[in-house]
Amino acid sequence: MPELAPLDIPDQPKLTQNITHFARALRKAGLPVGTGRVIDAIRAVQATGFTDKRDFYWTLHACFVNRPEHRLVFGQVFRLYWRDPRYVEHMMAMMLPAIRGVQEERVAQAAEKRAAEALLDGATPDLPDQGPEGAEEEILLDVDSSMTMSSEERLRTLDFEQMSTQEMQHAKRILARLRLPVKPIPSRRGQPSLTGQRVDWRRTLRAGMRMGGEIQHIARLTPRPRWPNLVVLCDISGSMSQYSRVILHFLHTVSNARGQGWARVHAFTFGTRLTNITRHLRQRDVDAALAAAGAEAQDWEGGTRIGECLHSFNRDWSRRVMGQGAVVLLITDGLDRDNPDDLGREMERLHLTARRLIWLNPLLRWDGFAPRARGIAAMLPHVDSFRAGHSIASLEELAQVISRPEDAGEKTRLMAALSG
Repeated sequence: MPELAPLDIPDQPKLTQNITHFARALRKAGLPVGTGRVIDAIRAVQATGFTDKRDFYWTLHACFVNRPEHRLVFGQVFRLYWRDPRYVEHMMAMMLPAIRGVQEERVAQAAEKRAAEALLDGATPDLPDQGPEGAEEEILLDVDSSMTMSSEERLRTLDFEQMSTQEMQHAKRILARLRLPVKPIPSRRGQPSLTGQRVDWRRTLRAGMRMGGEIQHIARLTPRPRWPNLVVLCDISGSMSQYSRVILHFLHTVSNARGQGWARVHAFTFGTRLTNITRHLRQRDVDAALAAAGAEAQDWEGGTRIGECLHSFNRDWSRRVMGQGAVVLLITDGLDRDNPDDLGREMERLHLTARRLIWLNPLLRWDGFAPRARGIAAMLPHVDSFRAGHSIASLEELAQVISRPEDAGEKTRLMAALSG
């Protein structure tokens, strides 16, 4: 339980309404809180009473929290909703970030901003009045979070760089629900199956020896599925900073989602140097994960040295993370001032070690895009698919692109223009 100010008990609290709205805030902050849990919480508080702050905290905690990663979010939402008399002022301070990379200049605890956004959700209610003795009035929020389908569809196609702060927060919530499944890779290793096409002679003979040498059943094998690795190389230079922040939210979802099929997800950022942020994205809480990633990568919004960073990856990390037929996502605009011949050699080596190399470039949002830059012209021949990466819709299409090996995106058209 967080060490916070004492909780003043109002004389006639409307506990049922407040617990219901508190549960709504938890659900918006990412906790799986349903109607059944709300009813259980109301009954539990009715049974335990509302006389001790610690008992009240742990009663609600027992009803709403069932995973370790949800404890921090619950504690922050509880503090803002039940504990802080000036909770709106505190939440509005959370909503005014000064971002450097994925870190904020104002130091905030993990999940604190998410709790503020869940309670405000775009609304600015009046501050609760303070009585003559400073007693805390009841806190009751009425937030309308409805959104029309047309505005959500518009948001899916809107460029990340053109989004307002409110639209960016909504876009991140949509990206948190996206999935990036992949099909398994058939391997030469087999597993037992009743309908397999291959005969498992070893298992068949062993079973026959147990029957005195008489073979009564033919054991069969089917190819054992093998899941590939996903390797992401994300450009965090000045021209890509707005896109890289959003894409890292998406990568955090992919890294922590279950049932997508990836053996492992490895994430690297590069600007003037290569940084491995894989272990940071494995943290369950997205705020803590991105804060740690921002502290690790010190070259946010700096220059771009794509060729040298790819050389570092091919030399130091390729053999470690490119096994199991890895799929590589390269997220960059391709604007590099280094020698294009060196960049082309490193791209060729990366392509040869990857099962599939997909390049996401936000510059493709322009209809008249052409590979005039030397860096783009050197990189383009060595990718399997060249697609845009500037909106929610472009990230949603990634699942289809990965499942279709023949999908080359815009590469065919641009290679024709390059050769012409």
